[in-house]
Amino acid sequence: MIELIPDLPDHVVGIIASGQVTASDYQTVLVPAIEAKIAEHGRVRVLYQLGPSFAGISSGAMWDDMRVGFAHLKAWERVAVVTDVDWIAGAMRLFAFAMPCPVMVFANKEMGAATRWIAET
Repeated sequence: MIELIPDLPDHVVGIIASGQVTASDYQTVLVPAIEAKIAEHGRVRVLYQLGPSFAGISSGAMWDDMRVGFAHLKAWERVAVVTDVDWIAGAMRLFAFAMPCPVMVFANKEMGAATRWIAET
């Protein structure tokens, strides 16, 4: 499941993933939120927390993740990934160089630092 994080600056989309994340979560929550921010601001920052109860992501959700990333490649301003899942943190660090924006990885206990970093000007 994906839920939006409230009370973030207007140019930031924040989400918390818990349980099993599906393609439907991307199509009904994440993609519309990102596209709305891009339409409003031209660019978007994303704070993506894989919370302690995160159980996994479906192949359909991974496909949607790649699709939204490539569809809006020039719109990414910053991405913060907050996770204690080692393989996700490692993959994000490994592929950060290929992103068109700064990418930072934080542990769940560093959620405050991630929020400050994604919001700073």
